[in-house]
Amino acid sequence: MPMHYDLLIRGGTCVTPWGTEIADIGVREGRIVAIGAPIGATAEVRIDAAGLHVLPGLIDSHVHLRDPGDPAVETLETGTRAAVLGGIATLFDMPNTDPPIADIERLAWKRDYVAGRSWCDIGLYVAGAKTNIDALAALEREPGVCAVKVFAGSSTASLMIEDDAHLERAMRSGHRRMAFHSEDEYRLQARKPLFIRGQPHRTHMEWRDEECAFLGTRRLMALARKTGRATHILHVSTAEELEYLRDYRDIATVEVLVNHLTQVAPDCYDRLGGFGVMNPPIRGERHRAAAWAAVQDGTVDTIGSDHAPHARAAKARPWPDCPAGLTGVQTLVPLMLDHVAAGRLSLSRLVDLMAAGPARVYGLLGKGRIAAGYDADFTLVDLKACRTIEESWIVSPCGWTPFAGTAVTGWPMATIVRGQPVMREDAVLGSPRGGPARFSA
Repeated sequence: MPMHYDLLIRGGTCVTPWGTEIADIGVREGRIVAIGAPIGATAEVRIDAAGLHVLPGLIDSHVHLRDPGDPAVETLETGTRAAVLGGIATLFDMPNTDPPIADIERLAWKRDYVAGRSWCDIGLYVAGAKTNIDALAALEREPGVCAVKVFAGSSTASLMIEDDAHLERAMRSGHRRMAFHSEDEYRLQARKPLFIRGQPHRTHMEWRDEECAFLGTRRLMALARKTGRATHILHVSTAEELEYLRDYRDIATVEVLVNHLTQVAPDCYDRLGGFGVMNPPIRGERHRAAAWAAVQDGTVDTIGSDHAPHARAAKARPWPDCPAGLTGVQTLVPLMLDHVAAGRLSLSRLVDLMAAGPARVYGLLGKGRIAAGYDADFTLVDLKACRTIEESWIVSPCGWTPFAGTAVTGWPMATIVRGQPVMREDAVLGSPRGGPARFSA
């Protein structure tokens, strides 16, 4: 009897933990069961991947789906549709929604809400706040939770933990790796009177300067060392932080955003105005070069998009009335593949940063590598495809991208989630079948 599979991917160049090889992959019941399926094997669904690279399902570990929030900007359904169109098989959703995901009731609601709405699997962040510190140890162990997220600066007051005493208490509540937005709120507020409305959008990076980020990270590292709490510093944006964090690799992991690898100030502000404003800011070439050096020497553990959409009209306002945040979940993979094509990193390093890395940092189970027994999540890419990112391709209701008109080499051709093809050649397939991702406690 020939071997029979639910899904058979034939002839693709597979990026596995032990190297790159052309191999057939057999899938049953949502798991990888064979790498090197026999020639006579049959399957319910066959995908001819000749000429394509088969990557483990890529992960965007930093996404704001804005749900609950304003459906005219984004919803869980539209954001995850954007994700799978862009080659993302799993994403981690941030908790600063309206209302925020900061207690057991809202977390349970969000976990149930995912069913029938999400096109990909989802990890859920829980917000750390001054009002729920004593509950964090229990919340982080709830099913589907990827991490506690703490805004140490620059968020709504109800979610922000800006002082060392409360930050230390939060770090002592629980044991899993805690994720931080690292900017120093005291410096932000002290510098705010130096600037007036109507100044150029590049003023944003002057207000939220390098020292604002570096000071925040130094304070967090002192507390992490004092408490022994493993930390993940999100969207690291300065050369100073990256150099400093090399001495804390026993306690800290590092995320860099595709924006800080791709865009550079002041050009982004001059071209895009409010559509280039995000927190922490896009900075000058010295910092972009440092981010690439950190990617290349292994300092960086994960790369994300920090997808944070706003209405187009809101982003068109003058500074500082334009909100901070950029779309990105749909464009992350094409942009990173273009960096591979340009020789800035290898395809294997991309997989490490966007699959194995997030799994390692967050304790994600069953994902992040092509190996027998793992979830059958795959991102199939054409490394030679030349495309231009166009706003007509963007499915988030806000309808814009800061990368409109950007020509890229490399494009996601298919996204497969637990053995189910959900995107092929720019078409979303079937119905939403994503669910909560699984994490070690």
